[in-house]
Amino acid sequence: MAQQKDFYQREKNIIRLKEKIDAFMSSEADGAEEKIAENRKKIALEWAKLAPTLTPLQTVQIARHPQRPYTLDYLGALTEDFMEIHGDRRSEDDPAIVAGLGFYRGRSVAFIGHQKGRTTRQRIARNFGQPNPEGYRKALRVMKMAEKFGLPIVTLIDTPGAYPGIQAEEHGQAEAIAYNLREISKLKVPVVNIVIGEGGSGGALAIGVGDAILMLENSFYSVISPEGCAAILWKDQGAVPQAAENLKFLAQDLLELGIIEKIIPEPPGGAHIDFDTTFKNVDKHLNATLKRLEMMDEEERREHRYRKFRKIGVFTEK
Repeated sequence: MAQQKDFYQREKNIIRLKEKIDAFMSSEADGAEEKIAENRKKIALEWAKLAPTLTPLQTVQIARHPQRPYTLDYLGALTEDFMEIHGDRRSEDDPAIVAGLGFYRGRSVAFIGHQKGRTTRQRIARNFGQPNPEGYRKALRVMKMAEKFGLPIVTLIDTPGAYPGIQAEEHGQAEAIAYNLREISKLKVPVVNIVIGEGGSGGALAIGVGDAILMLENSFYSVISPEGCAAILWKDQGAVPQAAENLKFLAQDLLELGIIEKIIPEPPGGAHIDFDTTFKNVDKHLNATLKRLEMMDEEERREHRYRKFRKIGVFTEK
């Protein structure tokens, strides 16, 4: 367990510098801007030494960092007049998934994303970002609404996985995920998926089918968590670092395997160190991706989506 906490120990110098930046940003003293720029350079130097030594498990810790920006943070920064839509019109609302419509760069876009919660109270209310079937049905409801009005869809993925509780299973968890996979694959409008933190199993995939998958630099996207993999294959939590190494679920791995299209760079230290730079980077790549997809006609885009998923897992040995 000590190794799992290692990144948080190693980032202490960066956190101290960030705290100084935050203090200068709230200060009106002369020279505050120069001090902010100076400390940002120091963070960059610290990160340049730290980043090359990070293990896959430590990158997982960055993806799970409690101070990373979550879906509602992105919506607040990237959209105007976001209107959240609640409920699946069958039984209830699921706070673990945020879904609705907002203006993005002057056009209406449907946004769907996992929300973990920042405080302990919020995390409990959001079920730690683990959706129930009602959440996936709500997500699909909003996607179908977007398709009806010809609006592009953007999903923000950040979940440890679908909720594995008894009630979720009784309400049809597996069916809800499988149904979403089928229905999203047939949507006529552009669909962009962005992994902003954890991309865990079917919990992520249920809103992760689309024309393009983008990942933040320090996120991961996997069929199972390293802890779950170690428990099943090794029956030993001491094997978690080995599982993280073998799963090949980091952004660079998945880019090389052709599963994702683009890696969105994070600021030095990770997304939690500089929200504004993270939002600007996501905005830049999301806008470019939407423009590219909107230039394709409907049939071409759906065929591209089909081919994209058909080739995943296909390898040629030399």
